[in-house]
Amino acid sequence: MKVATPPPSVLQLKKVGDSSNELVRHFLIECTQKGVRLKGCPNEPYFGSLTALVYQHSITPLALPCKLLIPDRDPLEEIAETSPQTAANSAAELLKQGAACNVWYLNSVEMESLTGYQAVQKALSLTLMQDPSPISTVVHFKVSAQGITLTDNQRKLFFRRHYSVNTVIFCALDPQDRKWMKDGLSAKVFGFIARKQGSATDNVCHLFAEHDPEQPASAIVNFVSKVMIGSQKKI
Repeated sequence: MKVATPPPSVLQLKKVGDSSNELVRHFLIECTQKGVRLKGCPNEPYFGSLTALVYQHSITPLALPCKLLIPDRDPLEEIAETSPQTAANSAAELLKQGAACNVWYLNSVEMESLTGYQAVQKALSLTLMQDPSPISTVVHFKVSAQGITLTDNQRKLFFRRHYSVNTVIFCALDPQDRKWMKDGLSAKVFGFIARKQGSATDNVCHLFAEHDPEQPASAIVNFVSKVMIGSQKKI
């Protein structure tokens, strides 16, 4: 993080001269069984997620030199307002970094040639009507320049599935805003449409629900739609 002035301890040791290179202070974040926290800072609490750590430090600095400043605009919105070439470069950079989170995997439903919001809506309707309900499991949902990779954390239904970027054609929240109920809690549902393996026309809708409120379905959908699918269309 960048600070306005170097810490007093640094100023005391620093000889007279340019101290601008001391304005950037580096902090490591360690992951433990208890959660995440700033490494080497025993007075820092453990946080359940990186998002929670960043948010708390935007309210109070704790062990940091100052509070964190969180951007008030979504970087994806800025991409949409920039020139096509700049947008393509920015999207490529975001994809290079990739994004990942845990979500509930609900079901995969064959849609024939149906796609778009209608496919997500129909797939969820068919899933909710199933008796017994399909087995859900927590999966690691990773989006990158190569596509979407799902890893079943407990290997309950599968080990790993990969959907190449050129086969993923749509991603959206359930247009009816229906919720998935699990252990008394409700979660937003979203799905992405991918070409059925070995077919150029048939589609499959893969359905998911939020697992962590701090990793909302809307953010996942935005990343897949605007960055991954959007970048593919510009190529």
